[in-house]
Amino acid sequence: MDIVELLKAALFGLVEGVTEWLPISSTGHMLLLDQFVSLDVSEDFWNMFLVVIQLGAILAVCVLYFRQLNPFAPSKTPEERRGTWSLWAKIVVACIPAAVVGIPLDDWMEEHLSGPFVIAAALIVYGVAFIAIEHVREGRAMARAAELADAPHPRHLKVQEEAVLPQATKAELADADQPVQTIEELDMGRAVGIGCFQILSLVPGTSRSGSTIIGGLLLGCTRTVAAEFTFYLAIPVMFGASVLRLAKYFLAGNALTAAEGSVLAVGCIVAFVVSILAIRFLMDFVRRHDFQAFGWYRIVLGALVILYFLVVR
Repeated sequence: MDIVELLKAALFGLVEGVTEWLPISSTGHMLLLDQFVSLDVSEDFWNMFLVVIQLGAILAVCVLYFRQLNPFAPSKTPEERRGTWSLWAKIVVACIPAAVVGIPLDDWMEEHLSGPFVIAAALIVYGVAFIAIEHVREGRAMARAAELADAPHPRHLKVQEEAVLPQATKAELADADQPVQTIEELDMGRAVGIGCFQILSLVPGTSRSGSTIIGGLLLGCTRTVAAEFTFYLAIPVMFGASVLRLAKYFLAGNALTAAEGSVLAVGCIVAFVVSILAIRFLMDFVRRHDFQAFGWYRIVLGALVILYFLVVR
């Protein structure tokens, strides 16, 4: 067993655990990392590893949100159990659009849209989208707050006051102005709408969590609700993608060696541990901040990727 390959697998697990839940594209980061740190494995195993490593990240969601997702929890009242079943119905229905589009196009996407410039473009485009959406949401919330305050002083002075408000305060005002404040208030229509946004994540570099969070923000959810529902959607989507990729791997006549099994296990375990920390960080972060920082990160990273492959490569 090559310890170097296990360390590489741990590094990929670390990147997967961080980037799967933050809206910065896990697949994009994994493909870019592969440009610098490549596993000494077959192409078939690498393509399978890139997807199946997400199982470790899924398990983190199941552990952290076990009670919320478990309709059989003995501590739940009958009403809470009905609410949990309703949540699962929304999760399943919201996964249908991406499954309908993604399953038949899986091989085509992998062949044509895995290049660095596609990833860079997706990073930049959705980075701009995050910044623009947050500016609009916060601007509307500030305007509404000003109207409700009905302050006697001139409007230009009120604008000056708004300009110096802390970013955290603006973010909190924007969330307070949204119609969907809790996961229980998320209706089936909005859930399906968020699921449709998930189709965008089929393009590497977009970010599955990023596309669904954008959908949630545009459809009137608070950042917390958008992020939490994104975590829930990951369970059937990522589990299904992993099963599909494993089936393709073995049906093609491949078999896991002991070394490959160890690499896959290490990647999944590290992804699980890091995912728990990343999810906790994101949920704590979005309670007081908006997503603009992630937008700027995406833009800078996309620009660096373009520069690297144009100049260095």
